[in-house]
Amino acid sequence: MKPFIEFRNVERKYLLGENVFYALKDVNLSIYEGEMVVILGPSGAGKSTLLNLLGGMDSPTGGNIIINGHDISKFRDDELTAYRAWNVGVVFQFYNLVPTLTAYENVALMKDVRKNVKKGSVWEKDNAGTKLLDPKKALESVGLKDHMHQFPSQMSGGEQQRTSIARALCKNPKLLLCDEPTGALDTDTGREVLKLLQSVSKDMHHTVVMVTHNSSFADIADRVIRVKNGTVSSVITNDEPKSADEVSW
Repeated sequence: MKPFIEFRNVERKYLLGENVFYALKDVNLSIYEGEMVVILGPSGAGKSTLLNLLGGMDSPTGGNIIINGHDISKFRDDELTAYRAWNVGVVFQFYNLVPTLTAYENVALMKDVRKNVKKGSVWEKDNAGTKLLDPKKALESVGLKDHMHQFPSQMSGGEQQRTSIARALCKNPKLLLCDEPTGALDTDTGREVLKLLQSVSKDMHHTVVMVTHNSSFADIADRVIRVKNGTVSSVITNDEPKSADEVSW
């Protein structure tokens, strides 16, 4: 089976005065469609840089990033904008909800995400027939049927995070990127969010990539990528990932 995502000798370097700093160097990896992938590593290891490159929010300074057969490392800014609009949903650690909008209105914002995107991109063609989810259905899919008209201040942390997941899913993206999605949650609520992300991968067939420093989450992933000092130190495939119910931290 052909990988959905491939990194080929990818680097991301920055010039700091006369010095060169490598956030990532010589990164090679493959991710397959529908997998749940956990990227592990300490602070400063390069996890967030890797996530930003996956989401087309940053570009490599060397190597190639192949997404569904397209080399996005060669794309212009408008082409990356189209890639993000059609393919990528993002879940943040601190939810990033608009406080003056209800859960339904926060999710409905995604209905406008493709209006100003260049027409006729390769991503539009790749996603022909893929429709945005109705905001109501997106919220129902994350268990928030009875919270649609509540404001973020009226919801618990777990409910706000589920709203942010519904917002990302409303785009019906091929790729869901999660940056420490349980970092602001208690253990029980975090476990519920992990179960939801597993369901997004297994039942909805989206590719889920989660960045975390918590090594306990490795057991629930199909693929575990460990990053250290800007390089991939190991890639492990789990033939039988555990349920999030079995994870403790």
